[in-house]
Amino acid sequence: MSWHAAGSPSIIVLSLRHSVQTNHTLDRTDFFTELRSTALLTCWHVNPDVSYAQLKQLLADGKTVVVDVREPWELREYGFIPGSVNVPLGQVNTALQLAPEEFKDKYDGEMPRQTDNIVFVCLAGVRSKTALNTAASLGFTDVQHYPGGWQDWAEQEQLK
Repeated sequence: MSWHAAGSPSIIVLSLRHSVQTNHTLDRTDFFTELRSTALLTCWHVNPDVSYAQLKQLLADGKTVVVDVREPWELREYGFIPGSVNVPLGQVNTALQLAPEEFKDKYDGEMPRQTDNIVFVCLAGVRSKTALNTAASLGFTDVQHYPGGWQDWAEQEQLK
């Protein structure tokens, strides 16, 4: 099942995996159990992608949490976007469910609230898109990603 809310400020994509081959009729309880366990609910701006210029502006405004989902060694070796919080992709699901003080202790940054604007970044946009979907499935409603990633950021910064 897919639902696209066209013409609204958000696009909601609901994907529900249900095996038709089982010939199993879902009652209301089964349906919602299946929905909770296999649904991916993603809410984002019409375009969840953020450009270099948009990310610079969001950082300047100070109202966005930038989460870099690369491994710590990648940040040490290649660099990072100033002000970003490093949460490796494999830890995003768990990290976004921590208590705020635990998050701060572990990741040395503020825990984003479910309504905060969060921009995920990685090296080239693949892992950040996965993190965006993970956050959305946990109820975070204003999630975006920077598809150019660190590669584009470093290139753009050197042009200045």
